[in-house]
Amino acid sequence: MTVRQLTLPELTDACARLGVPGVGLWREPVQAYGIEAAAKLVRDAGLTVTTLCRGGFFTATDPGERARALEDNRAAVDEAAALGTDTLLLVSGGLPAGSKDLPGARERIADALGELAPYAGERGVRLAIEPLHPMYAADRCAVSTLTQALDLAERFPAEQVGVVVDTYHIWWDDQAPAAVARAGAGGRIHSFQLADWITPLPEGVLNGRGQLGEGAIDLRTWREQVEAAGYTGPIEVELFNDALWALDGVVLLADTVARYVRHVL
Repeated sequence: MTVRQLTLPELTDACARLGVPGVGLWREPVQAYGIEAAAKLVRDAGLTVTTLCRGGFFTATDPGERARALEDNRAAVDEAAALGTDTLLLVSGGLPAGSKDLPGARERIADALGELAPYAGERGVRLAIEPLHPMYAADRCAVSTLTQALDLAERFPAEQVGVVVDTYHIWWDDQAPAAVARAGAGGRIHSFQLADWITPLPEGVLNGRGQLGEGAIDLRTWREQVEAAGYTGPIEVELFNDALWALDGVVLLADTVARYVRHVL
């Protein structure tokens, strides 16, 4: 998503040339390209698929909507397995229209996980709950802190359900470092993602993630904390930013790699 202006062939070629060993893919461009074709493209480039994004949106109260969400998430699990990644990222869903019941929304997320976790586990895919910044609680994700995500994940085996540590969403929370340690001790850090926090936020707030090193987040300290918790998996950069998407994608990717070395390593 950081360089969504690139086609999948352009992305895999650029990653291979720049020494980026893996790519986190999103379902929509993969579906458009073809699941099996995308899997072969990544393999042939010598890369791995680190994660697939995204499943989730579990909070509907309408039975038909809930059934469709579960069906779509089972399909997402199957897509992840076909791509060769063991991790499906979940954006859990916000409040249904007219609702003000956040605890109820979180329980519906838990109910959905109860149905999906065994299905995913049988296919070698882990579900990774991503807490989103509280500004998204109403419309995108009722899970706003890493602690809330762990409270949900720990109802299930660690090999089936874990969490995403995304600096953009949790950097403000003084309880997050302790939650990172807790997640690491339980083997539940299934993904680690980076983006910086810059202001002012754009209208709609969705596409305002900052390029590495341009904002308020101490990215290197977060990397050190996650590694101290025992995480040894891939580190992804995930930027939603209209200004970045207007740039040449290969140039942007090269700049992101350089900034990763400078500000994270």
